[in-house]
Amino acid sequence: MAIRNIVKIGDEVLRKKCRTQLDFDQKLATILDDMAETMYKAEGVGLAAPQVGILRRFCVVDVGDGIIELINPVITEKSGSQIGSEGCLSVPDRFEEVERPMSVTVRAQDRHGNNFTVTAEGFKARAFCHEIDHLDGILYIDKIRK
Repeated sequence: MAIRNIVKIGDEVLRKKCRTQLDFDQKLATILDDMAETMYKAEGVGLAAPQVGILRRFCVVDVGDGIIELINPVITEKSGSQIGSEGCLSVPDRFEEVERPMSVTVRAQDRHGNNFTVTAEGFKARAFCHEIDHLDGILYIDKIRK
């Protein structure tokens, strides 16, 4: 595994829509492992592929209960509302209030291409939404509560 450089705000890669991940191979597994290691070293709770310069639809999230890899994720359901402070490894030293759903259900694939569905509440739902937004070129600062 290796620590990857985290792309910072101002780099155009963060504003691009990512392409579907089609290959479920050793290269993908290595990138996912590197992203997890990079996220932990940076003391983050999520990291999306564009944040390490890769325009593909996958991310890793760990809010304290184990790593979840979301490949080609789609939010299929959302409910409720929560307002809370968010930060981002690509937007250092800045935290802002953002409104997110209280609960989300996400359909995704694992590193082997197997389909799964996961439902998240509270902080984990916030993290899923934040990372999935990255895959569409959206940063949390675009959603700051005025």
